[in-house]
Amino acid sequence: MLKMVTFFQGLPGQQSVPGTLDFPGSPPKPRSTSEAEPEASMSEASSEDLMPSQEAGMARDGEEEESAKKEKKKSKGLANMFSVFTKGKKKKKKGQPRLSDPEVQPKSRPELDGPPPTVEELKEALESGRLEAAWQVLALERELEAEAAASRRSNEELVRQQSKVEALYLLLRDQVLAVLRRPLEAAPERLRQALAVVSQQELEDRRAAGAPVAAVLVATRPRRWLQLWRDSVAEVAAERLDAQPAVVPEGRSEAETRFLHMGCTMKEDLEAVVERLKPLFPAEFNVVHTYAESYHAHFAAQLCTLAQFELCERDTYFLLLWVLNLYPNDILNSPKLAKELQGIRLGSLLPPKQIRLLEAVFLSNEVTNVKLLMTRALELESQRWARDVAPQSLDGHYHSELAIDIIQIVLQGQDKAENITPEVGVQIRQLLLVELAALLRSYQRTFDEFLEKSKLLTNYRANIIANINNCLSFRTSVEQKWQIPQDTLNHMLDPLKDLKAHGFDTLLQSLFSDLKPLFKKFTQTRWATPVETLEEIIATVGIRLPEFSELKDCFQEELMGAVHLHLVKEYIIRLSKRRVVLKTEEQQQQLARHILANADVIQHFCTQNGSNATWLNQALPRLAEIIHLQDSNAIKIEVATYATLYPDFSKGHLNAILAIKGNLLSSEVRSIRNILDINTGVQEPSRPLFSLIKVG
Repeated sequence: MLKMVTFFQGLPGQQSVPGTLDFPGSPPKPRSTSEAEPEASMSEASSEDLMPSQEAGMARDGEEEESAKKEKKKSKGLANMFSVFTKGKKKKKKGQPRLSDPEVQPKSRPELDGPPPTVEELKEALESGRLEAAWQVLALERELEAEAAASRRSNEELVRQQSKVEALYLLLRDQVLAVLRRPLEAAPERLRQALAVVSQQELEDRRAAGAPVAAVLVATRPRRWLQLWRDSVAEVAAERLDAQPAVVPEGRSEAETRFLHMGCTMKEDLEAVVERLKPLFPAEFNVVHTYAESYHAHFAAQLCTLAQFELCERDTYFLLLWVLNLYPNDILNSPKLAKELQGIRLGSLLPPKQIRLLEAVFLSNEVTNVKLLMTRALELESQRWARDVAPQSLDGHYHSELAIDIIQIVLQGQDKAENITPEVGVQIRQLLLVELAALLRSYQRTFDEFLEKSKLLTNYRANIIANINNCLSFRTSVEQKWQIPQDTLNHMLDPLKDLKAHGFDTLLQSLFSDLKPLFKKFTQTRWATPVETLEEIIATVGIRLPEFSELKDCFQEELMGAVHLHLVKEYIIRLSKRRVVLKTEEQQQQLARHILANADVIQHFCTQNGSNATWLNQALPRLAEIIHLQDSNAIKIEVATYATLYPDFSKGHLNAILAIKGNLLSSEVRSIRNILDINTGVQEPSRPLFSLIKVG
């Protein structure tokens, strides 16, 4: 399976330090005019109007000292931030903090002497990022609710007071969300403060849900700051995934580069969330799930939009590869994320209908490409034959690369599909095997044309041998690469069987032509010198055998089997010429002895040179026995046995052999012939012998 990491290597625009991922975002959104007006009017009020008299204030010198510390922390930047994450931590129990933990609860107000802070002081504190002022804002809100419930102020004062509280909340909200928007840029303590503020606001939302709101006040709860944080995470995910790489790598399309960028970014960002943020965020935030869902949603939206366009073949493939393989396996199921994302059902990046449509497009494109590449490979090979280019020699045998090229083309197409999913691989396998079978038929036709038109070329025979050897490469590769039922395999490879047979016929044509006049000597001499004649035939064959040494061993054996068949066939043809009629028993027995001796010579020579055609061993000796026997019943038994060995042995062939026995009566001949009318249940011969012999 392809691994996503292979795509990540060398990708421009993916510069990031592992484990130090930043979540850049836009600055907090500016408040509207309506939000700014209460803030302006708020500054005119005194602390006596805003704060309950029993609340203690905050020391100004404490504010200045804390503000100085904050500014010093900000100046250190992102690089120094990570030392805060890893150094000086107190040992804690494993697992995420919860809202009930003391460290995430808002700190109680300091018990200091002095007046409570004024609105201007609270505003200044919030604008300077001092989140501890959140407690005083919350106290103002609760006091406002108490005064409204007790009707201790006029409606106008209450409305003015609420507008000022809400203006402070707007400042606080922006500060808190700014911290949470870039959580890795904030010091851990400041991040915990922001999280505690959100947690406290969620508690206040739940508290206010069951409490009535005074008629004079506008309902401001629930504030839903936790949801606002989730929305900001979605915005960050969109910004991160939509960021354009600095350079589009050469050889990759824009869409492919987008897949790589989004995949790399999502994986690295979620790993940073797991490693850096999860230990700091309360469990109620579901920080890993929130980021994962936001990144997934935007990734899916981008791919859905992309899938609506007409994609090129390469982009279609990579889209499916990401959706069905790399995204679920290399991102969601990566070692650092798999356990964290187990409880989340993110689903697929594309709907099933869209995936099926893309799969159909991919299969069509890939099958077409494989077909074109195979056709081109065959064209190049046939052009080499036509240009009389000598084939390569490998281990002493002529060699062709065609089978290797074709099988590699098919396997590459299948591998691409299997990289998407095994199921897509199964679908394309059947389609590609159909195209392979069609290519083999085309190969046979092209080879036959070469045999017919290129007889005068110097490397004619060498290229024939190379293509015969190529048949073995095809068969071996198909058997090894695909588990195909034997019947289907044989049908697919039938063109190779025909190609090999036509190649053998062409290679043996000149040899068989040289043997023809030698076989005629049997009848021309009326079988007077059968031993000498056969010796001459065997010597001629022996001289020509080295011409076939460049065939692979298995094909040399098979070709020798064809020579074996030809020698037996031609010998029987000479016996069937009706040129000799022997009327005495002694003459018939003498001919039978010559036939047996010749049969032994043929069998020994052919077997010694590699023939495995043992099925021919009984063809001549059994005919010699028919000629030798004198009793008609014994002849019938021998004929019946012979017909079971060679089912294509017909009455015409039997008549030609019986014609040699001039002492048989016509009635005996008819009786012997009738034996062949008996149905022995023998099927048609798979290996022809007598069907190759014509008798008059």
